[in-house]
Amino acid sequence: MPASSNFQQAIRDAQSSALVGPNVVNKALPYVGGGMVLTSVGVIGGLSMMATPMFMPLFWVAVIGNLILFFVAQNVAMKGNNATALPLLAVYSLITGFTLSGLVALAGAVAGVGAVGTAALATGITFVIASIVGRRMSDSVGQALSGVVGLGLIGLILAMVVQFIGGIFAPAMFHGTSFELMIAGFGTVLFVGAAFVDFYTMPRAYRDEQYLAGALSMYLTYINLFIFILRLIIVLNGGGRRD
Repeated sequence: MPASSNFQQAIRDAQSSALVGPNVVNKALPYVGGGMVLTSVGVIGGLSMMATPMFMPLFWVAVIGNLILFFVAQNVAMKGNNATALPLLAVYSLITGFTLSGLVALAGAVAGVGAVGTAALATGITFVIASIVGRRMSDSVGQALSGVVGLGLIGLILAMVVQFIGGIFAPAMFHGTSFELMIAGFGTVLFVGAAFVDFYTMPRAYRDEQYLAGALSMYLTYINLFIFILRLIIVLNGGGRRD
């Protein structure tokens, strides 16, 4: 899960309350929004190809390519080489959308098209609230919440690994409604917390010229929040059952 790795690194870099990039959040926000738009385009592209025989081969190529591209783009962005990082992040956002098209299609089939809109709206509302509250958090609250979220990410990764391995041997148990509901609910709460933490950690973890690295971190937080809200909606509408 690249998102968790990126976020945990930001938390480690933000142990001090000193601001190293006081303007990095404002610089990053337009690129976070642009990434979301490109992701939407990628989703639409994936949905348009889903009925073709090319979709699954392209899907697996996109998954592997996206993982590689994440680390390349993150490394370039952390060096402040924004001219190179920007097109890499644009492609990364498009490919991310393509890989999410299957989840979006499942949500539409299980809960209707409105489920996707509900998840997007909930993500947007969280962003607005987090942008107001997160900027104003005290050091004691910000660092405490950062620690809780960091530990939560480890727990979430372990739970998802258990679900994956357990699903091979006991799919009825580990891919059933109860286990999926637990993971989807926990992931949703966790990334809501991460959304608040982002606005606290970014000015303490990234310099102003590293705004694209900060934008990538925040983008991943909200993409994961959207994913877990959508998973929660799917399981609440019966999509987590394996009969």
